[in-house]
Amino acid sequence: MKQAYPRFQAAKDKQKIVIFLQDWFSKNGPEAQAVVGISGGKDSSVAAALCVEALGKDRVIGVLMPNGIQADLDDALSLVKHLAIRYRIVNIGTPYKEMLKALQYTEAVTHNNFYFSVTDALQQNLPPRLRMATLYAIAQGIPGGGRVINTCNRSEDYVGYSTKYGDSAGDVAPLAAYTVDEVLAIGQELALPAHLLHKAPADGLCGKTDEDNLGFTYAVLDRYIKTGSCEDETIKKKIDHLHACNQHKLAPMPMVAR
Repeated sequence: MKQAYPRFQAAKDKQKIVIFLQDWFSKNGPEAQAVVGISGGKDSSVAAALCVEALGKDRVIGVLMPNGIQADLDDALSLVKHLAIRYRIVNIGTPYKEMLKALQYTEAVTHNNFYFSVTDALQQNLPPRLRMATLYAIAQGIPGGGRVINTCNRSEDYVGYSTKYGDSAGDVAPLAAYTVDEVLAIGQELALPAHLLHKAPADGLCGKTDEDNLGFTYAVLDRYIKTGSCEDETIKKKIDHLHACNQHKLAPMPMVAR
């Protein structure tokens, strides 16, 4: 049985998020800055624009974090310029390479039945974790402090399409209740550039689009999340499997009951 949600209305929901952010910051950092990792994609663009509406452009800081050379860095730059927010570029390329070297050394000297390997998955998930560490470092170094904005949407969260303690982390998640199609509609309400909203979503880690990696489209996923309907039984089973095995990314850390 799918959880019922109120009917989505882009203009009203946009304003609802703005009020939510204003209220959250008033309680959790009245003088704090919103720190947003800017990738140049729809989610970070919409999240940053919502923060600007809620707090004003002087309280929003964009952080661009290419891993060496990043093909879509110009998109990220166009977003911060469109919003007229302050920003920093922190290239994680060198720390990423040095971390891999350290891990590969660990792999080389592994002994006493402790197996360790620098896998493709490890290499793909390391950059998001370095980026989140960067965001928190910048948030801590800002006079008055910063709060890190999580940019994941409901569709990604539903199937665990994020890196634990990487892009799945943050202090507040303005888009977590909204599916991809709804995030796009909110972005249109915010008058964001179409080339940022509608470019093919990609994690920037493996050279594939999100939909190539998932094996189904966000349109199919969004419909299934909201209605429980999916004509392709194979895809339905895959979505259910991903949803079940990735619950640990969303659940609070388990602890012993007292």
